[in-house]
Amino acid sequence: MGEIEQRPTPGSRLGITENSGISTLEHGQKLPPPPSGKLMSIKIQMLDDTQEAFEVPQRAPGKVLLDAVCNHLNLVEGDYFGLEFPDHKKITVWLDLLKPIVKQIRRPKHVVVRFVVKFFPPDHTQLQEELTRYLFALQVKQDLAQGRLTCNDTSAALLISHIVQSEIGDFDEASDREHLAKNKYVPQQDALEDKIVEFHHNHIGQTPAESDFQLLEIARRLEMYGIRLHPAKDREGTKINLAVANTGILVFQGFTKINAFNWAKVRKLSFKRKRFLIKLRPDTNSSYQDTLEFLMASRDFCKSFWKICVEHHAFFRLFEEPKPKPKPVLFSRGSSFRFSGRTQKQVLDYVKEGGHKKVQFERKHSKIHSVRSLAVQPTEPNSEVPKQAQQRASLTLGEGAESPGGQSCQQRKELEVSTTEYGSCQSPALQKSPVGNKKAGGGMKATTEEEEEVVKDRTQQNKPQPQQPTELSINSQGGAVPTNLILSPNLSPDTKQASPLVSPLLNDQPCPRTDDEEEGRRKRFPTDKAYFIAKEVSTTERTYLKDLEVITSWFQSTVSKEDSMPETLKSIIFPNFEPLHKFHTNFLKEIEQRLALWEGRSNAHIRGDYQRIGDVMLKNIQAMKQLAAHLWKHSEALEALETSIRSSRRLENLCRDFELQKVCYLPLNTFLLRPLHRLMHYKQVLERLCKHHPPSHTDFRDCRAALAEITEMVAQLHGTMIKMENFQKLHELKKDLIGVDNLVIPGREFIRLGSLSKLSGKGLQQRMFFLFNDVLLYTSRGLTISNQFKVHGQLPLYGMTIEESEDEWGVPHCLTLRGQQQSIIVAASSRSEMEKWVEDIQMAIDLAEKSSGPTAEFLTSSPPDNKCPDEATVADQESEDDLNASRTSLERQAPHRGNTMVHVCWHRNTSVSMVDFSIAVENQLSGNLLRKFKNSNGWQKLWVVFTNFCLFFYKSHQDNHPLASLPLLGYSLTIPSESEDIHKDYVFKLHFKSHVYYFRAESEYTFERWMEVIRSATSSASRAHILSHNESHVY
Repeated sequence: MGEIEQRPTPGSRLGITENSGISTLEHGQKLPPPPSGKLMSIKIQMLDDTQEAFEVPQRAPGKVLLDAVCNHLNLVEGDYFGLEFPDHKKITVWLDLLKPIVKQIRRPKHVVVRFVVKFFPPDHTQLQEELTRYLFALQVKQDLAQGRLTCNDTSAALLISHIVQSEIGDFDEASDREHLAKNKYVPQQDALEDKIVEFHHNHIGQTPAESDFQLLEIARRLEMYGIRLHPAKDREGTKINLAVANTGILVFQGFTKINAFNWAKVRKLSFKRKRFLIKLRPDTNSSYQDTLEFLMASRDFCKSFWKICVEHHAFFRLFEEPKPKPKPVLFSRGSSFRFSGRTQKQVLDYVKEGGHKKVQFERKHSKIHSVRSLAVQPTEPNSEVPKQAQQRASLTLGEGAESPGGQSCQQRKELEVSTTEYGSCQSPALQKSPVGNKKAGGGMKATTEEEEEVVKDRTQQNKPQPQQPTELSINSQGGAVPTNLILSPNLSPDTKQASPLVSPLLNDQPCPRTDDEEEGRRKRFPTDKAYFIAKEVSTTERTYLKDLEVITSWFQSTVSKEDSMPETLKSIIFPNFEPLHKFHTNFLKEIEQRLALWEGRSNAHIRGDYQRIGDVMLKNIQAMKQLAAHLWKHSEALEALETSIRSSRRLENLCRDFELQKVCYLPLNTFLLRPLHRLMHYKQVLERLCKHHPPSHTDFRDCRAALAEITEMVAQLHGTMIKMENFQKLHELKKDLIGVDNLVIPGREFIRLGSLSKLSGKGLQQRMFFLFNDVLLYTSRGLTISNQFKVHGQLPLYGMTIEESEDEWGVPHCLTLRGQQQSIIVAASSRSEMEKWVEDIQMAIDLAEKSSGPTAEFLTSSPPDNKCPDEATVADQESEDDLNASRTSLERQAPHRGNTMVHVCWHRNTSVSMVDFSIAVENQLSGNLLRKFKNSNGWQKLWVVFTNFCLFFYKSHQDNHPLASLPLLGYSLTIPSESEDIHKDYVFKLHFKSHVYYFRAESEYTFERWMEVIRSATSSASRAHILSHNESHVY
């Protein structure tokens, strides 16, 4: 009475003779006696699809049943597994280990409980036992068959080939095809049969244990590995899916991961009815809101997902099982739910101590006998990792095979796979976690309206691990591919990397080609939207290469002629740009070759296989990851350059003179950020391709895999990018201002600049205003050669109020800004301009109120000079008190570019915000356009580059510098009317006062694309746009 029934059938199947292991007990502990009482029988479906019945006491908690299953299997690492079942509302939930089973499973006779993997570790080498890896392999097999583990055909074929090797042994084509005919591992398996057989041929001599290891090595890199999707909606009602993993909470659109919130960034998890809430830790470099909200189907769905999140956090982040909360005396508030069982760290420590006995087991589906290793050295924590992964391996790539498999045949090139240590095998997300090898500070609360769970975030310390046996270097789609291998066009890896992701903005159409040629020639070219998207990659890549050459060729040449730049600064800038230039030169060649095949200019008879771009993008984006170290250096290069300029007059003069050259058509520091901006362009292009292609399209999988790769890179660099864009903008503004010495300080953020009229005793006078997160500056334009703006005053935002005062002063669009020491009255040029300023100033005031207090004194009448003493000149000593004063030297105030954004806003009487700059960075475009003036007859073909709110015109894409430029702020974008007598397709019109320009695109697609990006520059973003833009980075 009260004993758990052990039936001989499953025992004999697994070769079990005694109960020698228990899942959730520490070493030396015994299984506690189960509660006495009436027994009930519960059916458990195992991972090998067999069903076993277990009899447990009715009042027993769920932990007793899970321990019974693990004890029955002799499963030492049973903490990775769980029991799931459909509740009375048909919602699949996990069995709560602390609550009585009878209160969870209402009709146990009619319910089948499934024993499945619950916690997927970041690295399969953390699974010490062969039996555990075998059960994980069965879970992967099950997920493949059920369509949960989505991947490309190559990855699927490679996974199945390892399953076949573990089940029937070495390759025999007849046996293989017979086995595949009887067993369906994935839907539409017939189409993959030849590829599966080909890959299986490479696994000769591989044991079942090695096959399991390789299967998990491939599977763990797939984006959907271990993912269980939970349908939800974001605040805007967009359908998404939520999931939880070892790294944190993930957000998916369909099967594409678009965002991720690492545990280190999450402060509190809660739910209120159907709303699931994530409260993030404060981060000045993040565009995320403080609390994110998702709407789920019902409260039960929401609570179920919340519980899973709490359990994942505890298992992967805590040192030990959280202690139960003390029971309240009178009434309770919140949930008593908590994680029960050992954490991953406790499991790893227990297995390393060797406090368990290893026994033999048999594989149900395998015709090969596999024995769990008995010779274990206590000092080797991963002694059961297959030998194949312990030695330096050489893999082979078959001719025509799209992904390598294992051992080599003749006529195949050998590839060496590098060794890695155990420490480097940790989850990428864990490696990249800001907490590093330290405990995460703070805690994370998980609460609900009625239910609250406090989880102390005691992060597992990543202690240095003993050296791990060498593992195969597998690419994201599962194939073992070296870094220098050129992938087949059909290769489309699916990645498994963690990333706090930014949601995709699936914009419309791109591309450029322009000619006033006969219609016959135009009709010859492809009309598919994907072709024009691919062509946009080509045209913008040309511009990007030219931008890289500004640094690698022109600036480097200028620096080499003068000994004014420190060698340390040279070593930071140029060695990090030259590899990028070389890589993107080859990338551009590949894109242009593909477009030539697509257009039929080369091998015109070839179609189909070459009418796509995803494979080229995927291959190069994967290769681009090898250059990540150089990308991380660009922020360091920007900071080092500005620091050196502050300390060296000669370097300052050199950079200033270089900016005056025609080839430097943008501020010099902008070019240092170009590689980071380019990643965002690739992401947008791939988003448009994924939106355009149906899932059944041959290029869809490659595009989706490439999008996942680039999204991860963008997410990793996102915080750095935002910080550096603000840093660059502050330094750019500093060049336009005089009378201020400490504009660039930590924590200061630029928000908006623009022209307003200030009411004074002399009436309304035009002034230039600069809004930051702590202060508002107002300036006037000087009469010097540099045309800089002199700062007249500052208004600290702390304690400021803002009110509309049109009626009081009789001035349209009038505002009164009341500071603690000064008040001013200003007027905007239009109602919309006034609303933008009101929204931004109010937001900045709110930010200032949340800060510690008033800002320090900001202005100075004579900016201090920190230049090197040996470089100081008499001219450096001059005062800048009065803008109208004559100057004894122009060295300090050399000619200043008059078309900077500050001057454009002054002349056009408008404003622009930091969000506008961010949008402009995302909306860059290049290509041929036909231009026509208002009173001219013919069309002129020009190469046009749109960037930084401006159109730059070149004779051809080969030119090194633009012929002219057209700043677009203040311009109106329209389509010509019938009265304008423009009888051409795809024409748009730009006009400002009496200035009118017509531009003609090559197709409807390119026309819409140019309209889209130019509209982003001609209409400044409102606060509503800003919010939607920020939210796009959250979901």
